[in-house]
Amino acid sequence: MELIDTHTHLYLPPFENRIATVLETAWAAGISRCITLGIDVPTSRQAIALAEQFPMVWAAVGIHPSESAQAGTAEFQEIAQLAQHPRVVAIGEIGMDFYWKDVSPEPQYRTFETMLAIARDHNLPVVIHSRQAVREIEWFLQELGIHHLKGQMHCFEAEELDAHFFLELGMHISFAGNVTYKGFKYVRTVKAVPLDRLLLETDSPYLTPLPHRGKPNEPAYLPFTAQKVAEIKSVSLEKLAQVTTRNSKELFWKDGKRET
Repeated sequence: MELIDTHTHLYLPPFENRIATVLETAWAAGISRCITLGIDVPTSRQAIALAEQFPMVWAAVGIHPSESAQAGTAEFQEIAQLAQHPRVVAIGEIGMDFYWKDVSPEPQYRTFETMLAIARDHNLPVVIHSRQAVREIEWFLQELGIHHLKGQMHCFEAEELDAHFFLELGMHISFAGNVTYKGFKYVRTVKAVPLDRLLLETDSPYLTPLPHRGKPNEPAYLPFTAQKVAEIKSVSLEKLAQVTTRNSKELFWKDGKRET
């Protein structure tokens, strides 16, 4: 069984000095590839460095909404330059976040629009973060006149109608370890996402699935999330692994240039 972890942050402290072991454990659990995403220029560089060092790791570069107030022309230009690296498969993690109140909306809108433009210019998919900002993102994409967008709605927590909005745009929708939690509210949304648009992720080191909740998350735990999603979708784990792996490859590596 092959699985792809489409969203990790492998440069963070829980993985320091043990990344090789973490990846070996993930490989033994059936994880063939991991995408690790930057949240600003320094971490985007770190993501690329990991992708250069470890063949099963690929990178995404971008500026997270929480970092948007510190981003300007120089940072945007650097992300655009990093996007040309052959190990980069997406622009992310980008988007909007109104959960934290210490970042005003204006720089988030400005940064998000710029990241979307970089993705378009480099023909790369986007990875969108949407914490308590799903409707604002929908409105903003409409304001920008974007009618088609390829990419991933990361760790999606929203209603069915919101899922349909992004599906109609052409997006894929991804679920993480929180689907295993007793209080997960969006089972109907998981059911509503068609198999050919479904992705899996860990968001390592966050959102550790049961039965390992309380520990730092890591790619090797992805099968627990996969098993829960398979149960919700009423399909076998093998079937879910097959379709989500195919979806991931088609979205992030379809052009063949990054299949090395």
